[in-house]
Amino acid sequence: MQVVLSQIEKMFFHLSEAVLLIDPYSDRIVQANPSAQQLLGYTQKTLLELRPSHLFTPDLAKMISFTQAVLHRGHGWNNELHILNQQGELVRLEISASLLHEPDASLMICSLRNYAQLEELRHTTEANSLHREGLERWKSIESVFSEFERQNQLILNAAGEGIYGMDTEGDTTFVNAAAERILGWKAEELIGKNIHKQIHHSHPDGGFYPAHECHIFAAFRDGEVRHVDDEVFWRKDGMAIPVEYTSTPIMEGGRIVGAVVIFRDISDRKQAEEKLRAALDEVQALKQKLEKENAYLQEEYLSEHNYKEIVGRSAAIHQVIQQIELVAPTGAAVLITGESGTGKELIARAIHEGSGRHDRPMIRVNCASIPRELFESEFFGHIKGAFTGAVNDRAGRFELADGGTLFLDEIGEIPLELQGKLLRVLQEQQFERVGESIPRRVDVRIIAATNRDLRSEVEARHFREDLYFRLNVFPILSIPLRQRLEDIPILADHFLKLACAKFGKSELQLTRGDIERMQSYPWPGNIRELINVIERAVILSQHRRLHLDFTISQQNRDAVESPASQTTTIHTEEELQQREIDNIIAALKQCNGKLFGEQGAAEILRVKPTTLASRIKRLGINRHQFIA
Repeated sequence: MQVVLSQIEKMFFHLSEAVLLIDPYSDRIVQANPSAQQLLGYTQKTLLELRPSHLFTPDLAKMISFTQAVLHRGHGWNNELHILNQQGELVRLEISASLLHEPDASLMICSLRNYAQLEELRHTTEANSLHREGLERWKSIESVFSEFERQNQLILNAAGEGIYGMDTEGDTTFVNAAAERILGWKAEELIGKNIHKQIHHSHPDGGFYPAHECHIFAAFRDGEVRHVDDEVFWRKDGMAIPVEYTSTPIMEGGRIVGAVVIFRDISDRKQAEEKLRAALDEVQALKQKLEKENAYLQEEYLSEHNYKEIVGRSAAIHQVIQQIELVAPTGAAVLITGESGTGKELIARAIHEGSGRHDRPMIRVNCASIPRELFESEFFGHIKGAFTGAVNDRAGRFELADGGTLFLDEIGEIPLELQGKLLRVLQEQQFERVGESIPRRVDVRIIAATNRDLRSEVEARHFREDLYFRLNVFPILSIPLRQRLEDIPILADHFLKLACAKFGKSELQLTRGDIERMQSYPWPGNIRELINVIERAVILSQHRRLHLDFTISQQNRDAVESPASQTTTIHTEEELQQREIDNIIAALKQCNGKLFGEQGAAEILRVKPTTLASRIKRLGINRHQFIA
């Protein structure tokens, strides 16, 4: 017997035709003769380590179908299979196979021939005839796929993705274990039934999904591979499962005989995407809110708000602090009155920081600088397209201050005809954006400030009485600097330290004479003027000595330096107003109508830009005529 086996092996290795001995169940090459090695370009050792499924990768589906035919019939032939040789080239083969039954296994003896070389020796019509005869002898496609499913359960069940097969009518031919697990159906419940009607009958929204619109069935018309990642399959229990799938048509003899669909459940991925999308939306909403608040804060910095502490020890300032401590926690409306530059905004900020709203912003509105036509937009916001130039939605000051404090600076400058709109919002705590009919509710505390006598404005019918009483729940008077002279030393020292740090100067000291001169000056510009005088002195300082210049006009300078030598001139109210107009116009001419910023009129006059804008408006000066 050993001699016979040796003779068989000798014949096997001396055959001129390439022969492979394949175990189809374990997917391995048992033996390969030298002709097979030469045809495929691999060494025997490499071939024995190479799996048939890898060798026939270009036509794996066809090879599986061919294998099932051999297992079913005991032999088979095909001339459309391709392999990848050692050099990575695609080689078309003609393959004949027969089944060899061993006690513990069934092996396939496969004879391989180079199809291109055979075509030179074989007439094309004979090959087509043999091919047609082979197809006619095969059993129906449904039986082939049923056998394919039964005899390759090990391969199919090893896959983690769902796999099912279908014929051109849409009837299921096989279903692997992963598909059963994902879909909740048993294979026997699906095989032989229309798979589209079972698992693909509806869109994600529940709408009917006709089979002729299905991407899988579309492959039967054009033979194209389809990959879809935004549809659902329906489980047996009626639950929709988001899936991505690839549908590959199966070709046989130049015609489509079915399709294999590989799919995976992407529920976890979809949930992760939804959570990420929700998180991104929340981040975007917070970002937009922060951008609005930051934009406002940037405006605040432009207004040169550098000093945030209330400094002083006079009885007057102690009274103001007591009033702040009393009213801050209540949420009541506050009206701060007093001359320009006395620190009304500082008082407003102290009230806000002492309230329960301190963790929300205090939004400041300079009522004097808002044009009439933009009043509603500035206060209440607008939607895109509400008026010419409204290219985006914009939140108004009330909306930005929701939950916080709205500081209405220069409240007396609001035109009479617009005061009613402001009063309505203060009463109802709701408003509508310009161009929008949706009411928006807000929770805003109001703090107003003015350098005017609003009571007199009410009597002169320049200010609404009902708005005045709405704002004047708790009045606070901001004391002018000339009435709190005992605070000047501590204020001057405080501002001097800040100015030295601001301008990078070594620490400078005020002399007793400096303090006495400052206490002798009337400070018409109040705290703002004191800050300007200190900063100017620091800038001009030399050899660690300060040079204080308290005056803005020559008259004031003479009054401070030589009060005894000056003759006091009394001016009428009209003369004082005209002098103020002339002074402002002279500054506007010098800076070519520029109001804000470096070398602007506000800097020349040493007043806050907002205060100067208010005065220009009150005095009826047209600064635009001085623009070069």
